[in-house]
Amino acid sequence: MNRALLSLGALTLVYVLVLASVDPWDLLLGAVLSAGVLVAFRGFLVGGRPSSISGLGGRVRGIPRLVSAVLRDMTVGTWRVTAVVLHLRPLASPGIVVVPFGERTDLGVVASAFAATLAPGEYLVDIDWEGRRVLVHVLDARDPDAVRAQFSAFYERYQRRVVP
Repeated sequence: MNRALLSLGALTLVYVLVLASVDPWDLLLGAVLSAGVLVAFRGFLVGGRPSSISGLGGRVRGIPRLVSAVLRDMTVGTWRVTAVVLHLRPLASPGIVVVPFGERTDLGVVASAFAATLAPGEYLVDIDWEGRRVLVHVLDARDPDAVRAQFSAFYERYQRRVVP
């Protein structure tokens, strides 16, 4: 039930944002159209039967910490890349580091990879689903264990609560 209501609200929000109108009639029409889309495509969208999202409240409460951590990583990455580009810091040893997934869900792996690529200086090269690992190119790959520890700490501290 929670997932159906969340989906209905999200689709209605998209509808009124596209219209750029929050007139009550537009909201009502958006809700009706969204409900129709959810019923018509229920099998495709939610596997036939909407299920609840477990721990939704805790996930939502963790979003601000996750967003602020990603923004902090983006800022730090920007300064590191800027220092290398301006020759204030040498480009020590860029390279690819293999980072294991651990116990992340498929969505958690994608979220981790996306968060990593938002920070300048880190780039997702490949996701090896069978080997349960991610290949990431980093500016400083001298200590791969430190890079793995950094990815693991970010997941445990910020992401796990929101997107496990």
